[in-house]
Amino acid sequence: MLEEAYEAIAAIDSGQPAALVDELGDVLLQVVLHAQIASEKDEFTIADVIDGLIRKLIRRHPHVFGDASNDLSDIVQRWNDIKKGETSHKSIPPPLIEARKLVDAAQRKRVPLALMGTPSKEEEAGLGILVAIARSWESGFEPELALRKAMDSVQRLQEKDAQ
Repeated sequence: MLEEAYEAIAAIDSGQPAALVDELGDVLLQVVLHAQIASEKDEFTIADVIDGLIRKLIRRHPHVFGDASNDLSDIVQRWNDIKKGETSHKSIPPPLIEARKLVDAAQRKRVPLALMGTPSKEEEAGLGILVAIARSWESGFEPELALRKAMDSVQRLQEKDAQ
């Protein structure tokens, strides 16, 4: 599932609609396959997945499906409150995504990025990474995607130099 999601992201970045159609098909296949396996075990069906998605969209977006405020700060606050109340399972995102969420929360609360006590060299190095993530996020870029694009550029340069 994760590999297919990353391939879909690469297709989005490529700007090639045919590649995106192909990769979204692979992501959809994963959803259908997992739902079919669960259905055969009498756990849930694809209809349950779709129904759950509909309920989640309505619950998370009362500014669209209800009469809640359309003010962006209200939407963000309500989104965070709703997400806190959803405790069906604990997800552990990749560290870079988790770090971006931490940075985003700190920026919304206007809390500076800082370390407690006497930081080790390793903690200081990590703080440098968090600061870079904050700069990327403040500039309007998803840090993981920005890093991927930089890595691709470096790799192309290395391949060119190797020729």
